[in-house]
Amino acid sequence: MSPILVRPVREQLEHDRVIRLLQAKLKRKHDVAVNIADDQTAGIKIGPGQMFPDLVLTSQDKGHRLEGLIEVETGESVNHLEAMAQWAHFGRVRAPFHLYVPAAAVEIARRLCTENDVAVSEIWSYHSVGDQTRFTLVAKSATKPARASRRASSAAKDGNGKKPRAKAAGKPKAKPKAAKKAKRK
Repeated sequence: MSPILVRPVREQLEHDRVIRLLQAKLKRKHDVAVNIADDQTAGIKIGPGQMFPDLVLTSQDKGHRLEGLIEVETGESVNHLEAMAQWAHFGRVRAPFHLYVPAAAVEIARRLCTENDVAVSEIWSYHSVGDQTRFTLVAKSATKPARASRRASSAAKDGNGKKPRAKAAGKPKAKPKAAKKAKRK
């Protein structure tokens, strides 16, 4: 459960609506499990305990590999307590951690991530225009976690365990006729 024990009703409705919108948006690429309010079904093991991010993204293949964690915050929940109790733990998971905050709280979220050494892959802002909610990427981590870069390098290896060599630039196939004639003279 969130360190904020009682979130205002209006913000809880906004929080749940954003989670459902993200679930619908991401379900084509991932298997998406959601944890809304007291319905805590998709937990992940972090250290000795189990935590419940708002959305858990897994691969659609048989292995159901963890591909990402998403935490949605509201204006009231972007605070130091949330950063230490949840974000810091989610940032230590091997999968990318994405944080969604209201547009007015982006700078506060960035500062809290920096102060608490939270390894967040992306920070997204959201705002409502009429009955639509719009998402904007505001920060993306320049460096990939060490574990992810190791997986990427091992995936780049061919079947013999060697990295494929880059192809050398080949010679041009045919020279223009004018160039051949000039060379003969």
